[in-house]
Amino acid sequence: MLARQVGAILDAPVIHLDQHYWSPGWVPTPDDVWVERQRALLAGERWIVDGNYSATLELRAERADVIVFLDLPRRVCLARALRRVRSPNLQAPGCPQKIDVEFLRWIWDFPGRSRPRLLAIAHTYAATTRIVQLRSGAEVRRYLAHLRLHSMPAAKLDPR
Repeated sequence: MLARQVGAILDAPVIHLDQHYWSPGWVPTPDDVWVERQRALLAGERWIVDGNYSATLELRAERADVIVFLDLPRRVCLARALRRVRSPNLQAPGCPQKIDVEFLRWIWDFPGRSRPRLLAIAHTYAATTRIVQLRSGAEVRRYLAHLRLHSMPAAKLDPR
C-alpha cells in the first residue's frame, strides 16, 4: 500500500516484485532469470519498487535515489499479513493470497534474521542514496505528507 501511495504522489510506475517473481502455483523464478527480469523492470528512468528479495537488494539499491525501509514492529506486520488475505491480491496470476505457518514464522524471524543484512546493504549506498527508515504508522504518515508537500509532477524525488 505504501508503494502505491508513493507512486501516486510522485506519478511514478510501481513495480510489485511478487507479481514478477512467482509463476502460477507459487513456483519461484530461477535466480539467473530473476536478476535479468529485475534489470529489465528497472530500465525505466522512474519507478517505485515494492518488495524485499534481499538476495537482489543491491541490484535495486545501486539504481535508487531513495530507499524506504518500512521497519514496523512484528505485531503490526503480523496483523497486516493476516488482513492482507482479505484485501485485493497483489500476487502474480495463479498465486492466490495465502497465510501459512511458514510465512508467519518468516515475519516473526525477520527482525533478527533479515533486518540487519538489509540495513547494512542499504547503508552501503548512503553516500549516494537517501535512506528513509519508517518505524511507525505516524512516521509513514509524516513521510507521505512530506512527499505531497515537496513533490512536483514528473520530477525526481531528492528531498535532501
